[in-house]
Amino acid sequence: MKIAISGKGGVGKTTLAGTLARLLSNQGFSVIAVDADPDANLGSAIGFTQEEIMQVQPIAEMSHLIEERTGAKPGALGGIFKLNPVVSDIPETYSLKKDHIRLLTLGRAKKGGAGCYCPEGVFLKRLLSHLILQSHEVVILDMEAGIEHLSRGTTGGVDAFIVVVEPGKRSLQTASDVRRMAHDLGIKSIFVVGNKVSNPEELAFLKKEFSDDEFLGALSFDRTVIDADLKGISPYDAGSGVVAETAGILDRLFVKIKKK
Repeated sequence: MKIAISGKGGVGKTTLAGTLARLLSNQGFSVIAVDADPDANLGSAIGFTQEEIMQVQPIAEMSHLIEERTGAKPGALGGIFKLNPVVSDIPETYSLKKDHIRLLTLGRAKKGGAGCYCPEGVFLKRLLSHLILQSHEVVILDMEAGIEHLSRGTTGGVDAFIVVVEPGKRSLQTASDVRRMAHDLGIKSIFVVGNKVSNPEELAFLKKEFSDDEFLGALSFDRTVIDADLKGISPYDAGSGVVAETAGILDRLFVKIKKK
């Protein structure tokens, strides 16, 4: 199963991605967790220590590796370089491992943008294409608000595109934009998860905005998540109530994917 998670900054998509990774790992699945958000926080949400995370270099910053595989220096525009570099060894060689989880941190191509035609941009897209279309593990992508890292050629392998929203108009507007972009790329299985829901009125507000087919459920506002972040530990290890709620969302996701 390949899952991409997006949403407005600060809505809690990384908390959802990290908790899903831990739950699936504990069920015996091999999981590749991909931090595709330049503001990389997925490692701590999974439960890696700060010391472990500091050992990880984003793939986009591995200049020698990218030049070796593409034949061109990162940052170079135009010119000649390989569009299909070898990436099959990257998850095994350049990941951080915990239980059945491998963490990969992508970083961002220096020239950035969805149309980046530079060695590091091509390398990142080729790596994601390999993970989504060819790997046998569960892949969880923690993305930024856009869908910059995905391309039309890889979206056919995404089983679920989850947009995380808060009970608020600005979050809903971002969700609408992301869903539209995902539709434009041909992604069919688009779902929504609410987060930081404090009361039944806020839950009802979200349910009114989305159909039963796309709304997977909601995570409650939980002070334990904030305290865990302050302590540098994951919500899963802190025993947050969102873990059980995420397990319910995962069960519903399995059911909806099977129906599709």
